[in-house]
Order: sequence, then C-alpha cells, then structure tokens
Amino acid sequence: MILPLLFGLFGTAILIGLCVWQVQRLAWKQAMLAEIEARISAAPVALPEAPDPVHDRYLPVSATGVLTGERLLVLASVRQTGAVYRVISVLETNGRRVLVDRGTIPVQDGGPASATGAVSVIGNLHWPEETDRFTPAQDPGTGLLFARDVPEMAALLTSEPVLIVARAVSPADPGVTPLPVGTEGIPNDHLTYAITWFLLALVWAGMTAFLLWRIRARTA
Repeated sequence: MILPLLFGLFGTAILIGLCVWQVQRLAWKQAMLAEIEARISAAPVALPEAPDPVHDRYLPVSATGVLTGERLLVLASVRQTGAVYRVISVLETNGRRVLVDRGTIPVQDGGPASATGAVSVIGNLHWPEETDRFTPAQDPGTGLLFARDVPEMAALLTSEPVLIVARAVSPADPGVTPLPVGTEGIPNDHLTYAITWFLLALVWAGMTAFLLWRIRARTA
C-alpha cells in the first residue's frame, strides 16, 4: 500500500499547489486591473510628442484639432449589441496626424458619412493586441478591417501610429456611440482555474482512498 499512498499524496500535493498558484495569480491580476482602471480614469493630459506603446498605454489624453474626413471601419462585436463597426478617423492636431477611434455604429447602417470639422477629443492612448495569424487581411472590396492593428491603420491613413480611443468627442456625432477603453476585455479566469485544480485534488484524493480501501479489502 505504500506505493499507491505515495503516488496519491504526490498527485494531491501537485494539484493543491496549482490551486494555490492560481489564487496568487488571481490576486496579481486583480491588482493589475485596479491599476489599469485607475490609470484609465485619471485626468487627461496633452498628447505626448512621442507616445510609447508600453509606457503610455491607457494614458488619458485630450486633443483639439480637425477631422479630415478620412476613416476606416473595423468589424467588431459588442456584448448585448452584436456586430458593429468601429470608426477610425484621422485627427490633424498641431501639425500632426493621429488616429481616433470615435466609437461604434451598427453594421446595418453601412457606415457613417465621413466626419469633418473642428473637434475636441478626450480619450485614452491604446495599442490593441487584436491580431493573430488567423486574422483576415483588409477586404479589398470594402476596405473593411477585422482588427485594430495600429501600425497597419496608420499606414493606410498616412498618420502616426498613435490611436486615441475616445471617451467623448465634442461636438458629438449622434450616429457614433463612443466605446471607451476598459478592462472588460482583459481575461481574468484564475478563480475558475483555482476551483478546477482544487476539485481535481479532491477527486485524486478520493480515488487514492478508494484504491487503498480496495487493496486492503483484497488482502484482508
């Protein structure tokens, strides 16, 4: 009975260790999300001269300039809404051209009229990581994109690779609904993983106890 007992204890210890590790990861992820949320909601500052995709991610900024009328549509999905288009426009500000994610429109609208004119934008700098090897290329027929790849969008619209995700645009476009940066899209499944490892540890311990009982019953 010694070998099955040791095997059972060793397996249970590993599974409990994985459970504890996921609990630690949960605490780390919650702290990280709280830090990101605090950064997102901070008071906006002027647009930096040379934003850094790592250091300035989620930085709240304000910018005043002119929408040029150039824009791209990015197919996306919003919970409880379904398929939408994200509207990416060019903002000329202080001699610079940057991208602005103005928000979303329903797919059935087919795309808004190109916005032009002076605007003030408050939002957050962001470099979304939405692409992988399965992401389709730009649709040559419609010009539709399937992910917000900042360098690609900047190349298509001849702008800096800088994206402001708008929280508010003044004057507002009634046809476009702002979709601000948030932490909803950052996965946090560590509690589920911790519960799974804990339940597996219970099953492993129970199977070990049952095996030892069978062995003892046969040798009695």
